[in-house]
Amino acid sequence: MKKNELLVIYGKHYTEMAESLCARAGLSSMILEKCGSRSADIAIKPNILGPIPAKDGATTHPEVVRGIIRYLRSEGFERITVMESSWVGDKTSDSLLVTGFGELCEEMDVPFVDLQKDSSVKKDCAGMELNICSRPLKADFLINVPVLKGHCQTRMTCALKNMKGCIPSSEKRRFHRMGLHEPIGHLAAGIRQDFILVDSICGDLTFEDGGNPVPQDRMIAAVDPVLCDAYGCSLIGISIEEVRYIAVAEACGAGSSDLSRASVRCLREAEDRPQDEENISGIERSAAADDDMPQAEEEEAYKEESAAAVSASLIRVRELVDEVDSCSACYANLLPAVRRLEEEGLAKYLKDRICIGQGFRGKSGELGVGECTGYFRNNVPGCPPDTERSYRFLKEYCEKQKSLFRG
Repeated sequence: MKKNELLVIYGKHYTEMAESLCARAGLSSMILEKCGSRSADIAIKPNILGPIPAKDGATTHPEVVRGIIRYLRSEGFERITVMESSWVGDKTSDSLLVTGFGELCEEMDVPFVDLQKDSSVKKDCAGMELNICSRPLKADFLINVPVLKGHCQTRMTCALKNMKGCIPSSEKRRFHRMGLHEPIGHLAAGIRQDFILVDSICGDLTFEDGGNPVPQDRMIAAVDPVLCDAYGCSLIGISIEEVRYIAVAEACGAGSSDLSRASVRCLREAEDRPQDEENISGIERSAAADDDMPQAEEEEAYKEESAAAVSASLIRVRELVDEVDSCSACYANLLPAVRRLEEEGLAKYLKDRICIGQGFRGKSGELGVGECTGYFRNNVPGCPPDTERSYRFLKEYCEKQKSLFRG
């Protein structure tokens, strides 16, 4: 596969689709060219951010990774490892049980490395020193299997941000204090992604922790993570400029975001021969080029609807929440609670903005969520507090304010 190439496949048989993409990308040849041997140490990095099933639109489908493993073994590669760390606040071991990856690794006899328990090393990443887990750096060949989905703080997450699972929890917290975009972009210079297979099956296009999956039945293969994420933006209806870490990664030399030079090839499910596309200046042309591609018309409607939903939700959240350096899990857990309050007509009784994030440590205030706002007069405890706890607490707070207003 060339740096400017993207392979796209649509269908319902996810394991077979993943195998087909690996074959058409020439993954075996790529590994041999880089490593020189079928004894190469191959690491597969899915997205298992928490104990959330893939059908909810937040985590990688285990069937996708199954297809990759089946392909690799058919080509004579046996040193295969799956590795990941869940986000701060959840244990990776719990996530394995819910997502099915524990069962998959046991069934396929593939070791799993919990990066929450891994050591780390400091590495210069294009001028920014970052702590990175040791095991991913030792792999001869790294396969990234992200989910294309929305994100409450960075608008979207795909290949570049999925590498955040390869840093220790303390560094994840520091990334949030740094504003996410800069360190995510620089991380791309510290961890080389050799092959990317994107799970775009039913990602939640509004929030990274799922709950509103959008069926797309699509997978994408790439070797350039910057181009991959730029293409992902075009698929979910947001501009590249809105996802600042893409430009940072490009400036760090991790790839190109120039979609006008991208060559997109669309595959039909269960077919080996792709429908080759010319180099195109409009990415949309390739998405509609195959007349037999399922859900082609519906996809455009999903784009528009999902983009509108993202914008409306984030605008409203900014009005109600004062966020300073919050961790993804804490912020993402709060959003559904606030949305429920809106639906019930209670959010209008929030006389104070909800404070959240590491920027409020040691400070006092009226209304806060999470351990970092522990000194606030009204606080939802937890690191992070779950959605239900936040919702119940905030609902009670709003109902008290409502009664005072009436009085």
